[in-house]
Order: sequence, then structure tokens, then C-alpha cells
Amino acid sequence: MQHSKQVEHSIELLCHKGCKAVWGVIAALEQGQTLAETQGLSPEEVCEVVTELKQIMAVYEGSCSTE
Repeated sequence: MQHSKQVEHSIELLCHKGCKAVWGVIAALEQGQTLAETQGLSPEEVCEVVTELKQIMAVYEGSCSTE
């Protein structure tokens, strides 16, 4: 799936926070919170960010816990 440049930029910024922080980001976005990195994105674009972050984090399953 091709994401907009804004969505790609948000994903990149959020991933730089580190593995454990991304789990918190996913939870916050799923609860409807707005983060600086996602400000200005539409609800659909935020859903794209969450989906992409979950796919990225699936690679780290078992090596990076939420705790």
C-alpha cells in the first residue's frame, strides 16, 4: 500500500522513538489521542499509521515487549 508523504513521515518519526515506545504510541492512537507526529492527519491517515506500525512491530514480536 502506498502511503502519503505525511503518513510516511509520521511513521518514520514514531519509529525513531524506539521499539517499546511504539507500543505506547499504538495504544494512544487507538484510544483516539493526537500526537505531535500525527497532528494534521485525517482519521483515515491515522489508521494507516497504526496499521503500518503494527506491521512493523510484528517483526519484533518476542524481542521487544510492551513492558
